[in-house]
Amino acid sequence: MINILIVEDDFTLSNGIRLALKSDDYSIEQAYDIKTAYEKISCNPFDLIILDINLPDGNGLELLAKIKKHFQIPVIILTANNLEIDIVTGLEMGADDYITKPFSLMVLRARVNTQLRKTVTKTFCVQIDSYLFNFDAMEFKKNNSIIELSKTEQKLLRLLVENRGNTLTRDYLVDRIWTDGAEYVDENALSVTVKRLRDKLEDIPSKPTYIKTVYGIGYTWAVK
Repeated sequence: MINILIVEDDFTLSNGIRLALKSDDYSIEQAYDIKTAYEKISCNPFDLIILDINLPDGNGLELLAKIKKHFQIPVIILTANNLEIDIVTGLEMGADDYITKPFSLMVLRARVNTQLRKTVTKTFCVQIDSYLFNFDAMEFKKNNSIIELSKTEQKLLRLLVENRGNTLTRDYLVDRIWTDGAEYVDENALSVTVKRLRDKLEDIPSKPTYIKTVYGIGYTWAVK
């Protein structure tokens, strides 16, 4: 399931965008101001954000800067400001695309699909302290030593490091890891996978430094 956040204070336009993007493959959330949007982004992993610049509690470019500093999420900015300087500023601050109002919902849908295709096909290799994780080559190292991970452990690790610093709920992780259509997943499957991953990555698995449990909620890759 692809998660999209629409940050737009015009209720009619926001609902129009949501309807235009409606799909069985998309889960779409809406926020109408910067404060609510950042709270949602901090608690939920999104694959794409559609962000209006003019919001009631500030400039959307401020939120864009925070997103690009702390998360790896593509952002399409919506703006009524079609001056070249506004567009250039947004792109220089990290926006992945922009659309000026008024716009065609068909064009927006095409731009969204383009960004999502880039997200799916982009290379993902990350260095974190003594770890090097190359998910495309399926090569994982700690202190230059190879670590063998199962496909399930790789899925869990990728979700955690892509959203490091954020808490991912148990339900979300189960849905994203076990996507084979199975009607039933043993409730202990996630706990077992987390334990195995800790045993392979953590110096002291019983006192993990990175893969932290957020009791009653889920797990997070801790940011130092």
